[in-house]
Amino acid sequence: GLPVIIKQVFLIEYCLLVLWFIFRYIRLYGRKFSKEDHVLFIKLLYELITIPKLEISMMQGFARLLINLLKKKELLSRDDLELPWRPLCEMLERILYSKTEHLGLNWFPNSVESVLKTLVKSCRPYFPEDATAEMLDEWRPLMCPFDVTMQKAITYFELFLPTTLPPELHHKGFKLWFSEFIGLWVSVQNLPQWEGHLVNLFARLATDNIGYIDWDPYVPKIFTRILRSLNLPVGSNQVVVPRFLTNAYDVGHAVMWITAMMGGPSKLVQKHLSGLFNSIASFYHPSNNGRWLNKLMKLLQRLPSSVVRRLHRERYKKPTWLTPVPDSHKLTDQDVTDFVECIIQPVLLAMFSKTGSLEAAQALQNLALMRPELVIPPVLEKTYPALETLTEPHQLTATLSCVIGVARSLVSGGKWFPEGPTHMLPLLMRALPGVDPNDFSKCMITFQFIATFSTLVPLVDCSSVLQERDDLSEVERELCSATAEFEDFVLQFMDRCFGLIESSTLEQTREETETEKMTHLESLVELGLSSTFSTILTQCSKDIFKVALEKVFNFAISNIFETRVAGRMVADMCRAAVKCRPEESLKLFVPHCCNVITHLTVNDDVLRDEELDKELLWNLQLLSEITRVDGKKLLPYREQLGKILQRTLHLTCKQGYILSCNLLHHLLRSATLIYPTEYCSVPGGFDKPLSEYFPIKDWGKPGDLWNLDIQWHVPSSEEINFAFYLLDTFLQPELTKLEHYATGKLEMSRDDVQQCLAIVHNCLIGSGNILPPLKGERVAHLIDFYLSRENYRETIARVTRKLLRYILDNSEDDTKSLFLIIKIISDVLQFQGSHKHEFDSRWKSFNLVKKSMENRLQGKKQHIRALLIDRVMLQHELRTLTMEGCEYKTSHQEMIRDLLCLSTSSYGQVRSKAQQAFFTALGTYNFCCRDIIPLVLEFLRPDRQDVTQQQFKGALYCLLGNHSGVCLANLHDWDCIAQTWPAIVSSGLSQAMSLEKPSIVRLFDDLAEKIHRQYETIGLDFAVPEKCIEIAVMLQRSGHPSLDFTPLRSEEIQLGIQRQKEKNAEALRNYENLVNMLLDCVEQRNLPWKFEHISIGFLSLLLRDDRILPVRAIRFFVQCLNHDAIVVRKVAISAVAGVLKQLKRTHKKVPICPYEISGTPKPSSIQAGDRLDNQWLHYDSRSLPKTKEAWESYCGITVVMKHCKANPLFLLFQAEQIIYDHFSDPKFVEQLIKFLSLEDRKGKDKFNPRRFCLFKGLFRNFDDAFLPVLQPHLERLVSDSHESTQRCVAEIIAGLIRGSKHWTFEKVEKLWKLLCPLLRTALSNITVETYNDWGTCIATSCESRDPRKLHWLFELLLESPLSGEGGSFVDACRLYVLQGGLAQQEWRVPELLHRLLKYLEPKLTQVYKNVRERIGSVLTYIFMIDVSLPNTAATKSPRVHEFTTRILENLKPLMEADEEIQNHVMEENGIGEQDERTQGIKLLKTILKWLMASAGRSFSTAVTEQLQLLPLFFKIAPVENDNSYDELKRDAKMCLSLMSQGLLYPQQVPLVLQVLKQTARSNSWHARYTILTYLQTMVFYNLFIFLNNEEAVNDIRWLVINLLEDEQLEVREMAATTLSGLLQCNFLTMDGPMQTHFEQLCKMRLPKKRKRDLGSVVDTIPSGDLVKRHAGVLGLSACILSSPYDVPTWMPQLLMDLSAHLNDPQPIEMTVKKTLSNFRRTHHDNWQEHKQQFTDDQLLVLTDLLVSPCYYA
Repeated sequence: GLPVIIKQVFLIEYCLLVLWFIFRYIRLYGRKFSKEDHVLFIKLLYELITIPKLEISMMQGFARLLINLLKKKELLSRDDLELPWRPLCEMLERILYSKTEHLGLNWFPNSVESVLKTLVKSCRPYFPEDATAEMLDEWRPLMCPFDVTMQKAITYFELFLPTTLPPELHHKGFKLWFSEFIGLWVSVQNLPQWEGHLVNLFARLATDNIGYIDWDPYVPKIFTRILRSLNLPVGSNQVVVPRFLTNAYDVGHAVMWITAMMGGPSKLVQKHLSGLFNSIASFYHPSNNGRWLNKLMKLLQRLPSSVVRRLHRERYKKPTWLTPVPDSHKLTDQDVTDFVECIIQPVLLAMFSKTGSLEAAQALQNLALMRPELVIPPVLEKTYPALETLTEPHQLTATLSCVIGVARSLVSGGKWFPEGPTHMLPLLMRALPGVDPNDFSKCMITFQFIATFSTLVPLVDCSSVLQERDDLSEVERELCSATAEFEDFVLQFMDRCFGLIESSTLEQTREETETEKMTHLESLVELGLSSTFSTILTQCSKDIFKVALEKVFNFAISNIFETRVAGRMVADMCRAAVKCRPEESLKLFVPHCCNVITHLTVNDDVLRDEELDKELLWNLQLLSEITRVDGKKLLPYREQLGKILQRTLHLTCKQGYILSCNLLHHLLRSATLIYPTEYCSVPGGFDKPLSEYFPIKDWGKPGDLWNLDIQWHVPSSEEINFAFYLLDTFLQPELTKLEHYATGKLEMSRDDVQQCLAIVHNCLIGSGNILPPLKGERVAHLIDFYLSRENYRETIARVTRKLLRYILDNSEDDTKSLFLIIKIISDVLQFQGSHKHEFDSRWKSFNLVKKSMENRLQGKKQHIRALLIDRVMLQHELRTLTMEGCEYKTSHQEMIRDLLCLSTSSYGQVRSKAQQAFFTALGTYNFCCRDIIPLVLEFLRPDRQDVTQQQFKGALYCLLGNHSGVCLANLHDWDCIAQTWPAIVSSGLSQAMSLEKPSIVRLFDDLAEKIHRQYETIGLDFAVPEKCIEIAVMLQRSGHPSLDFTPLRSEEIQLGIQRQKEKNAEALRNYENLVNMLLDCVEQRNLPWKFEHISIGFLSLLLRDDRILPVRAIRFFVQCLNHDAIVVRKVAISAVAGVLKQLKRTHKKVPICPYEISGTPKPSSIQAGDRLDNQWLHYDSRSLPKTKEAWESYCGITVVMKHCKANPLFLLFQAEQIIYDHFSDPKFVEQLIKFLSLEDRKGKDKFNPRRFCLFKGLFRNFDDAFLPVLQPHLERLVSDSHESTQRCVAEIIAGLIRGSKHWTFEKVEKLWKLLCPLLRTALSNITVETYNDWGTCIATSCESRDPRKLHWLFELLLESPLSGEGGSFVDACRLYVLQGGLAQQEWRVPELLHRLLKYLEPKLTQVYKNVRERIGSVLTYIFMIDVSLPNTAATKSPRVHEFTTRILENLKPLMEADEEIQNHVMEENGIGEQDERTQGIKLLKTILKWLMASAGRSFSTAVTEQLQLLPLFFKIAPVENDNSYDELKRDAKMCLSLMSQGLLYPQQVPLVLQVLKQTARSNSWHARYTILTYLQTMVFYNLFIFLNNEEAVNDIRWLVINLLEDEQLEVREMAATTLSGLLQCNFLTMDGPMQTHFEQLCKMRLPKKRKRDLGSVVDTIPSGDLVKRHAGVLGLSACILSSPYDVPTWMPQLLMDLSAHLNDPQPIEMTVKKTLSNFRRTHHDNWQEHKQQFTDDQLLVLTDLLVSPCYYA
């Protein structure tokens, strides 16, 4: 009956209620409505969401529901539903790119962005087919790579572009944009922010269209960029580029992209993927750690799960309307095997990672679903030794968690891995020692391990089947004989548990004095123990169960346990046994316990003992736990149990009566709740004879969702009668007693009151679901037979309220009773059989277990039966929780008021417990907040004299709310806010308020902070569009389910619209009242300052963009600009800026056609860049608007002042008059400027955009009216060089320039006449503290402005920036300021850029470092526009190529010189013409600064030009890591490091290699050495681009092997390191020819040592042969070191070859020793494994080599 509710659709609150009903309906019953209704619902919601003036909170509510309705794409195809995209786009634009939010005119919640984005994602499949073309037309103009709009465009494309169109519509879909975007992506080299979004788009495109796009040409580039964005460290001294870290690709999307490209005829992607993992495998080794590790682990975890998802989609998923994957591109079995093989090595390494084994375990779980035979054996190989080891517990926990991941695949075996199940028993038996009281984490993982395996497998001894059947397979026979061990296993497990329990009794683990509660760890162990034991017994056969029951019973009765720790664990084990087979177990336990208890309580003295006998307590505890079973099985014992309760409920000892209350509680629950009684993994259990039922077939079998066959416990009439008998016998007398006590007829001690209350509370939570809710209509579908009985819920409520009054009046300090009363009240209100928080935690743990055991490959809910039963139970509980009566009745009202009374009582603990209950109750009943708010505010009234401080604090806490629930102070409703906000402010005058108490001050701070954080703009006018009404009417008429009520008449609809109008008017009244009341509050005398600030904060939240603030408030804010407190001034500055935005007149916009203005025809194809039709926008000094006519005729942009109609003019004038009066008053302005030029926080102040907005608004709205008043101040401020005054004047000037956008020519000209001298003065007074502010000032002034209208400014800035007048610092600053202005103008000022470059070029040989750095940065901006993007016209701005040519000419003298280039020393005066060389060095320094600056900023690197400079850098860069080097060398080194990380285009590879080869012949060994370090980074960062080019690989190989034979030792060693790195990342392979080559070199004969004359000089130059021999040894050593973590087949032989050279002359001996010691270090961990690769003789030699000779020999 959903449509019934839609009658009231016009009142928007009802709308939210309706939503809430639909939401609950979906959560309880899924999407049980007709398709027609589904589509109508979606359309209705879509219309509602896109109402332009809709309040944000409602929009979010609608959006979340719509997302929920669209969640299952497969239910609705594109034919059923089409949604327009523009309304969504307009909404995103309005909210995410809001023009008024930064001025405080709109307050959006933080969550809104993610909700909107998810909403677009959900609607995307249903956009019309022409949407793609429309979107491209809409957003293409934003794609300017130098501007922030690029980011916006790409974000929009990523969000909106539909990629699920069917193949026949592809020409209307991605084919329109794919080549353009991929071209853009390929041509960008420096990872700008938007590149990541582009990748996300490609990933989605690839996933939705597998097989329709040929990715092969891009694969090497894709993999290279993915590898780069992992940011792995390479080489020794790498400089990290920060943007590479912040803008790196999202791993999740990269994984999606890779997965979608796999498969298909060409195996290119798999080849690259193997290459990727080969190159990064060694990073996964546990000894490596760094901030890159998280990304690598994420990659490992996501990739297998993504491949599994794809396999599921191709092989198991039901076909839907979404495009299926064509057969040619489906993953074949071979593809899957290749994939698993390439990833398994890294996963096995990652098992022991420093970040934990979670990711590896998840990866293994998914891999084992695909190829168990490849995955499980290596995991087991690691597990068995780990189970034996005692010294490395980390190894054990890691391997066990991985085996848990693959458990299901292991146990089910299947066609791939039939021998899997045979491993289970050995694993279980070996895991037993893990139950170890001394190692908590080991203990827990062992419990999890055993529980996981026993859930999957029926523990039945099948060994007898071997005699009966002869048709079993080999594996089955093996399993049958193994199952004989099950009984052993269960008994050994129990022994272990008993040991654990005995070592954790209280006496053992604590001193007498400590707490008696369980510690957190103990409670976790208890949970692990009981759930594991219960799982084992559930899965046992009857025979094994009997033995176990016997054992646990004997253990329980032969010892007496304390009831806090050990007792709880034993009782849990007994409960587990009784739950599995109640009949047999109860026979043993109940009579025994009852006898003991009866025997011990025969004597009445026991009843009065303060301390009870331990045996009595233990038996009570045991009895109370074992009664938590199927209620029907308890009925036979009801007499005995009743007697026990009568003896024990009124024990004096608290511990005793609490245990007895538990017994009562559990008896009631067992009898009255609905719950499943068994969780066995096979329906019907395992008690059938083996001849009919063969359990081994059920190993690891999932439950069948359609035949779950759950055995439910539903209370029978007998059980209900038993429950009421218990209530009548035990609850009724207690209530009578309490009632008498409350009326004063009976005296009771506090302990007795507490005992009574405890009994009442336990009865209530035991029988909650048979007590109907509080007064009101009875719920019809409850069973009829107990309606005649007394409703105890009502009685409990009545008695408790009386008692509460009595206690509060007579003994308020009896806090323990009050605690119990609070519990009882909150349960009377809410409890219907289960608690929300318990339900939530069970839901959470259910999800965790589900994740760890699910089978994602087949999907279709293939879970274990026990899990499915659990889920059904949770769904049942969800229904009982959701059905709670949300109608707010008088009885509820009374109880909630009692809670409020307790929340403001005098004891802190009582208050805080009551407040929690109070908040929960508020969240349960609709609209009760409005009823409660006035009561809370009563305590804050300033005119009340009788409020204590405690009550005051309690009331404030009630307003504040808890972190998740309702915040009364901030409900989204005008009525509520209009009451609470003024009350909070005026409470400052209450006599209970004292600012001396820090707790109260903190509360007010928290309240104000929370309101500011959570406030969202509340709607004032709201109207339902016609379209919504149409759809709502259609919904009413829809045929299913057919309803018999009359459709709405049109007058009813009119009535609804009328009521909405009234509501709007009321909201507006409320808004204005609220503003006035807050202003009244502030104006009260003696209001403490804190409250004045709070109130001003509240007022600032009330600015809106659809209503001008009331005049009184505007006046108040303007006056606050000169308030004494800086906090207030800050708020006022933002507020006045906001008000000025409200008062802004709208300008009329006239569309223009660029082709007409430029006189060029419209081109047919799209081309970006400098074209004829946008040339008129360029800055051209020949035609600047220097006269009035030129200014006004400028491209038809005339300035029209036009009043906007919406605002009543009178109001506008009044508001404007106020501002005008204040700002024309010289005194006011003087005071304001004085305040603005004060320092706020020393050294932390920056240019303040809010103040800028204030001045911009003033000059925009009032033209130059205030200039005369401000002018003298500006002149004064500019000449004062203090930091804060300069900042103030910069803010005003920026506001002036931006505010003058629409002024007339005369005014603008006058303005610049004033400004130019000011700016000149300011720039000559610039200081270290203020140059940033001036830079921001000029950049802000030029932002989004036509450069021609600011020509005065640019001409001023370009007047000889490097005059050298104020020293180097002023020069650098002027350049900085100029750069800020030009950078904002991007491509519109080519002429200025040329002028600047021409001016700078002769000055590049600057002496001063700071000027050089600044020039470097400016050059970056000058050449930034010169980019190579696809279909882009050549730029008119300066080009890198021409510039570099000129530079190289000047650097020639350095290129040709051979000697080392030293830094020049500067003479003091620098007079006289220096030689070319010195000039060259100075020039080079500046060029280095430019290259370093552009590495992080420009889009594409000008590789060809930079390459010509490379040889020079190689020569200069120092070899050692030493910071004492001069600037030149340091810069050269840094530059090389940055250049080597650059991304190369494939066509650039040969050019780079040519330079490297040429340098390798250089005669400076520094250069030869540096090539190698450069090569390492360059190859790794462009790995697949090189691998894709065979010639390049050979060149690099030749280069490195050549340099191994270099005459300089350092170069040889570096070459060896490089070679080993290249081998390690599988760039080169260790093949036959290479090995032979090195072995040949090793055999070089060394010249005999000649006896020398003593006098002769020893010759130091090594002979050529020695070098060659050393090269051979280094080559072998590189091969050995390239496999640090394993032993390939060729390694043993190489080690033997090496050892032959141990006694060669230096440096060979040294190399051999180093290699051997490194080999030993890296292979030490897994030596047991690695040993297997060597023969015995080789091992002997090795041991000799590796064990160092004894010192004492």
